[in-house]
Amino acid sequence: MKYIIVLGDGMADEPLANYGDKTPLQMANTPAIDQLAKMGTCGQLVTVPENMHPGSEIANLSVLGYDVAQVFEGRGTLEAASIGVVLEPGDLALRCNLICVEGEQIKNHSAGHISNEEAHELIDSLNEQLGSEEIVFHKGVSYRNLLVVKGGSKQLDCTPPHDVPGQAFEQHLVKATADEAQNTAEQLNALIARSMELLANHPVNQKRKAAGKDMANSIWPWSPGYKPQMPTLKELFGVEKSAVISAVDLIQGIGVYAGMDVIKVEGATGLYDTNYEGKAEATIQALKDHDLVYLHIEASDEAGHEGDVELKTRTIEYLDQRVVRYLIEETAKMDEPVAIAVLPDHPTPCATTVHTKDPVPFLIYKPGIDGDQVEAYDEFTVRKGSYGLLRGAEFMRALLQQNEEAAS
Repeated sequence: MKYIIVLGDGMADEPLANYGDKTPLQMANTPAIDQLAKMGTCGQLVTVPENMHPGSEIANLSVLGYDVAQVFEGRGTLEAASIGVVLEPGDLALRCNLICVEGEQIKNHSAGHISNEEAHELIDSLNEQLGSEEIVFHKGVSYRNLLVVKGGSKQLDCTPPHDVPGQAFEQHLVKATADEAQNTAEQLNALIARSMELLANHPVNQKRKAAGKDMANSIWPWSPGYKPQMPTLKELFGVEKSAVISAVDLIQGIGVYAGMDVIKVEGATGLYDTNYEGKAEATIQALKDHDLVYLHIEASDEAGHEGDVELKTRTIEYLDQRVVRYLIEETAKMDEPVAIAVLPDHPTPCATTVHTKDPVPFLIYKPGIDGDQVEAYDEFTVRKGSYGLLRGAEFMRALLQQNEEAAS
């Protein structure tokens, strides 16, 4: 039996008073996902340990069955793996957002979803003017870039910029959590200040300003760490060959350390305009020579961060109609049975625009195993599911255990 995990990033939400106390997932028309829920088994999953931040890096590692407390070394390290940056001992890697600061406040975490071309030009300029043997900026995707500080300390308190839109940036500058990290914290804050001076008048930003777009007028380093030591999915679960499909460096980086093949799809953007059909087709192609495919769709998370209820609802419908429906149709034609799981990594409520630690709804459909009493898929219906409440690696164990049950 083979496996597809469809991960709708940030898809879960909270009831919205202005929308009849419904969530976007409840409002969305999702016949394909509902069909899987009806045929499959459902439950809730806690993806974020109580003492950890509800970031996508934490939640996706958890969904894939990792003991996050043991393997997590910061978001930057994962994105370094994705873009081919080899970290040496002592290299501190941090995610380095290009953000928009307006007045004294962080307007948004993405510089208005700046294009790759514009972002790359800005990162090149930062390297030329702020880079050194000790400080190196690396180009990623859009606002998601990488900063490596050789010899830096990871004992830092860094605020994810998507958690503090509308708040004063000075309140959230880097803080040392140990004496040995004080120099690194001061170094990073100095880089933020210098970046504001350099980026404000850069031609890229002047053009964006003239066009009425948000400027990328500051860097924002966060999620520090060193190269992680992670077992592969083969070592953890005996999954011989696996693949990951995502437009996001972070998820691709997890795939690298997990021993998965990273499959990139042309036109995959990480936004609502991503190439849904291309990702779905790539998933089916990958199943020909892989045992498990982790298909990650970012769009609903970005809509949640923007607080755009209608857009988030639409991205969920896109996931259903342009991805899941195709997967159901194509896997039904295959000689070998294919299990399909659908879930978010964490909620990104439109009302708050930040991630939460609340349990997420999941479904597992597997040919040959009877379904439970759930008739449709959302944050509340799955509470009647046969799995109840699972935590962390219990999801992957449940998914793979069913294979043994079906074969017995």
